[in-house]
Amino acid sequence: MKKVLTVAAVVEVATGMALLIVPSLVGRLLFGAEFTGVANPAARVTGIALLALGVGCWPGSTARCGMLTYGALATRYRAYFGVTGEWVGPLLWPAVLLHAILTALLARAWFQSRTPH
Repeated sequence: MKKVLTVAAVVEVATGMALLIVPSLVGRLLFGAEFTGVANPAARVTGIALLALGVGCWPGSTARCGMLTYGALATRYRAYFGVTGEWVGPLLWPAVLLHAILTALLARAWFQSRTPH
């Protein structure tokens, strides 16, 4: 069962990386049409989620590690849009703030779990 989970993790990480790097190509190969407009950033957030899923399912990893990966990458990516002024909706900055807080809490819990008591 571990081998199947490892293979699944590798596939999810590869798909996530492809969505991050070349979302339009993935759209063309999967759906027969390139992503355009807001579909590209949405596909990249999906890529971040798949990458985090793969990290969380990696042998020896934890769900916390997967969520920490997602939170850190999603916060940074969304903040980039806010700073550049591209694709900014009314809930963008609240979402950035919420993800930053959750990521900080996850990071704190992760560091506390790694220190001997």
